[in-house]
Amino acid sequence: MALLLSKGLLSNFESEKMIDRFRVGVITSSHGIKGEAKVYPTSDDSNRLKKIKKVYANIKGVETVLDIESVRFQKNMALVKFKQFDNPEAIQALRNVDLFVDRENATPLKKNENYIADLIGLDVIDENNTQIGKVTDVFPTGANHVMEVDMGEKKVLFPYIRQCILDVNLDEGKIKVHVLDGLLDL
Repeated sequence: MALLLSKGLLSNFESEKMIDRFRVGVITSSHGIKGEAKVYPTSDDSNRLKKIKKVYANIKGVETVLDIESVRFQKNMALVKFKQFDNPEAIQALRNVDLFVDRENATPLKKNENYIADLIGLDVIDENNTQIGKVTDVFPTGANHVMEVDMGEKKVLFPYIRQCILDVNLDEGKIKVHVLDGLLDL
């Protein structure tokens, strides 16, 4: 059972059921004198930035298309040169701006994979079709991802593993789970 993309994907570009755009990075600062941006990748596949030709950004309330000229990596950061900017001052004005790609330009899904953003808000039901709660977050841990489920009076963490996640049905908006012994007692 696999997931793609990381936490914090919902954006101003969110649609009612499935989001149309995914966050792939956040501009943290400028780099050098030619207007490169330091971008912290927020996708599971940071190398994906090298294959993307354009990203979307909400700059001062205006949806803006940014054309990518080049991408290189330095430690855990991507150094991105956008065609629209050629000086560090312009990039500094974009600090903390999220970068998004269209769903069709996101990392392609394999069988039994889902984008984390598509799981947020789904109903969680057990093997008897009893409503347990709603997915509020999915995040990585050392060994696997964990799905946070809001049960109203408390939140419970379900390991996102085959033994626990039985079925994900995006069309019906439901995730069927096997409740591991003691999981709801915490």
